[in-house]
Amino acid sequence: MRPDTDRPTHRMSRRTSISSAITVMGLLLGLGAVALLNADIAALAQAQPASPKLYVFDVGSLKSRDPKPLLDRGVTITDMSVTAYLIVHPRGTLLWDSGTIPDELVKPGGTTVERATVHKTLSGQLAEIGYKPGDINYLALSHYHYDHSANANQYSGSTWLVQAPERAAMFPDTPPANPIDPNVAAKFSALKNAKTTILNGDHDVFGDGSVVIISTPGHTPGHQSLYVRLAKSGPLVLSGDLYHYPSERTLKDFLPFGGRGNDAQEAASKAKVEALLKDKGATFWIQHDILADAKLKKSPAFYD
Repeated sequence: MRPDTDRPTHRMSRRTSISSAITVMGLLLGLGAVALLNADIAALAQAQPASPKLYVFDVGSLKSRDPKPLLDRGVTITDMSVTAYLIVHPRGTLLWDSGTIPDELVKPGGTTVERATVHKTLSGQLAEIGYKPGDINYLALSHYHYDHSANANQYSGSTWLVQAPERAAMFPDTPPANPIDPNVAAKFSALKNAKTTILNGDHDVFGDGSVVIISTPGHTPGHQSLYVRLAKSGPLVLSGDLYHYPSERTLKDFLPFGGRGNDAQEAASKAKVEALLKDKGATFWIQHDILADAKLKKSPAFYD
C-alpha cells in the first residue's frame, strides 16, 4: 500500500496533464482559427470586384550604372525603384512586369545582385493577398529587360500579352547581331511555348476600356505601357521604361539611355502617351521614379 503522502502528488500530476492538454487544445484551436482567418482573407482577395483594383508590389531598387550624366542634368536621386503590379478585374487578373531578381535567389533580409537589391519576393507578396502564379490569367511585360522580366518563367501558365516586335527580339528565328544576354534570356525562356496573344498595337485587355496596353516602342522594339481606369482613384498610366526620371519630361533633350533603342520611335511614343494623359486626365506613374514610388501604398493595400 502506497503512503498517503504520494496521493497529492499524483493528483497534481493529473491536474498538470489536464491543464497541458487544455493548453494544447487551445493552441490548436487558435491555429485553426488563424488558418480559417487567412483562408477568409485569401477568399476575399480573390473575390471578383465590381470594378478594377490595382496592387503595387515592391520588387526592389537599382543603383545607377553611371550617375554622373544624371547628376549633371540635375537628377539628385539616381537610384531607381523596381515595381510590379497586379490588376484584378471582374473578368480576370493581369500581372504587369515581374521584378529584377528571381524569387528563388531572394533571401530573408534581402539580396543584392550587381546593381539590384530586393527584400521581398513577388510570389510572397502575391500569396499575401491570396494569389499564386496559377491564378494569374494574363502576363504582360513592359519589355524584356532583366529588371522587368526576372520572374517571367513563373507565369508561363498565364496568357502572355506581347507586341510582335518584342517577341521577335526575345525569340529570334535567326541569331541576331546583338543577342540578348543569355542570363537574362533564361529568365523568360518558358514564355516561348506559353499561350500567347501577339499584339500589333494597343490592346484592350478585358474588352471594356478599363485596362489597355499602349504600344510604345523605342526603348525596345515592342515596348509597351499600361492605361488603367479606376473607379475611385481615376485613370492612370504605368510607364514601363518610357521614362525613368521625371526630369525626362521637362528636359526634352534629356535621354539618359538614348542610343540603346530607337530614339525616334521613343520620341513618338512619348508624344503619344503625353497626348493620352491629357485626353484622359490621367495620372502618370513613372515606374522607376523612386521618390514618387515611395509615396504609393503597397500591397496588401490597393487602389480602386
